[in-house]
Amino acid sequence: MRPFSYTRASSAAEAARAAAEQPGARFLAGGTNLLDLMKLEIEHPAHVIDIGRLPLGDIAPAEGGLRIGAMATASEVAADARVRRDYPVLAQALLASGSPQLRNKATTGGNLIQRTRCPYFYDTAKPCNKREPGAGCAALGGLGRMSAILGWSEACIATHPSDMAVALSALDAVVETVTPDGGARAIPIDELHRLPGEHPEHETNLRPGELITAVILPPPPKGRQGYRKVRDRAAYAGGLASVAVAGDALALGCVALKPWRARRAEAALKAGAPPLAAADVELADAKGHGGADFKIHLTRRLITAALLERGA
Repeated sequence: MRPFSYTRASSAAEAARAAAEQPGARFLAGGTNLLDLMKLEIEHPAHVIDIGRLPLGDIAPAEGGLRIGAMATASEVAADARVRRDYPVLAQALLASGSPQLRNKATTGGNLIQRTRCPYFYDTAKPCNKREPGAGCAALGGLGRMSAILGWSEACIATHPSDMAVALSALDAVVETVTPDGGARAIPIDELHRLPGEHPEHETNLRPGELITAVILPPPPKGRQGYRKVRDRAAYAGGLASVAVAGDALALGCVALKPWRARRAEAALKAGAPPLAAADVELADAKGHGGADFKIHLTRRLITAALLERGA
């Protein structure tokens, strides 16, 4: 691990301002992702700003919905009675993510901006455009079992690992932030993350120094909710494909570099298409690059099963 300077922020605005003033700074919350990346020489921040003690962990009612503080842990959110009652898709997604030990430390804000689990991103001996822009993508032509099938580019075929973000996409959540000038922004969850395009190193639409402070859930949607996930093992394994259903909304996970809101499938269902046909519409442009071809069929079956369970 390389040397770095360290400060502990006393407020969210102070943390955002300090991060903007010091290029290469990173926020430290639960540390379940950043510390691993630092030890592996993938992330090497010049400055670390500890936000772990900021009072941002409350879960409280907000305009008919729920406001989840950025420092609330995955375990706390999944166990909250209001989340389990009104937003079961979110509770199920969180319980399907990581191990209990990780859920006890991982924060809501950190979960949303965690970095990909692509093995080539973690292997510093291999070229990766996310680690070193312009280096190339070793996953293209490599072992692509975990690769994206939607929204990929020639620069990157990695996927986003967050289960929480997939559920939040189906729930039309909004992310609240504080900016370095002390102002605030509200970002729809589907606008938070970016697809790779030519610059996969830019993973979100957050501005330099901008800090997530909360996630706002709108009033609970009408209809059934559920989360389905497939992985090689029931624990300690990344996902291969997942699907979140919340009323008429549908979102996919582990298939792109951001949570994938399945709007084409939603439109097809609204027009009267059966679940399998709606899944086919959504996956019409999917490509598996060889190693992930199976994920197209797996995702089709997963969407169909989730919709049939919902009663579509």
